[in-house]
Amino acid sequence: MSIDHDTPTPGMADSTEVVSQVEHDDLYAHEISDKNYIVIALILAVLTALEVAATEVDGLGSFLIPALLIMMAIKFFIVVSYFMHLKHDAALFKFGFYIGLAGAVVLYSVMLTTFHFFID
Repeated sequence: MSIDHDTPTPGMADSTEVVSQVEHDDLYAHEISDKNYIVIALILAVLTALEVAATEVDGLGSFLIPALLIMMAIKFFIVVSYFMHLKHDAALFKFGFYIGLAGAVVLYSVMLTTFHFFID
């Protein structure tokens, strides 16, 4: 007697249905609530307001640029982690984004230093 492998066994789920359900569960397992999105948006708004306010304060002097870079990095991590879902992604992708952040900080630092030293 031969067994027909194309016909599903009664009472058992089709393998494509099981895989599809697992993919669906994985896709929505890391979804965050609307409340969390609102909290994140408020944090980003406060950081942006602090950045704008920092540019208006005269007493910061040489602390202005490092303060702005720190706030920029915090906002970068929040946006990338939650809105781009990098928090639940593979380590290779996280590494690529963090290298991009480090490159941006180095580029900004070099450009700002260049402008500082070559102004008349």
